[in-house]
Amino acid sequence: MKKGTTLTEYIALFECDEEAGYGVVFPDLPGCFSAGDDYDDAVRNAHEALALYAEGNDDMPDPRTLEQIRDGWEDWAEWENEYKFIVGKVALYPVKAESQRFNISMPADLVARIDRVASNRSSFIVAAAQSYLEFGAMRQKSG
Repeated sequence: MKKGTTLTEYIALFECDEEAGYGVVFPDLPGCFSAGDDYDDAVRNAHEALALYAEGNDDMPDPRTLEQIRDGWEDWAEWENEYKFIVGKVALYPVKAESQRFNISMPADLVARIDRVASNRSSFIVAAAQSYLEFGAMRQKSG
């Protein structure tokens, strides 16, 4: 998969452990894992882990379907038999080679809300803008 072209979603397995929190693995990405104290924290950290994994990898593999992972991932049987887990998808947002720095002003309460859910304001705002633009383009095509 070529970075910087489209939004890509990878299957993530969220292991549920009431005492330890949530662990996250990506069957398509060996060595890419994360964790969180609760599910929401695990999802945020999974996005960050995926972005960091992609940052140093110019040739990301194409994501497999859940059926392909069940049939081809060597650890599937262990996960299916030994763990309580949730299957989800985590988006890898396109990475552009060049960024432009600029200042913006936002209401303080909005900044506080962003800070509660994101570890990086810039990444959050980029992801929100990309999602908005993609949704708007889809809406225009269907309308």
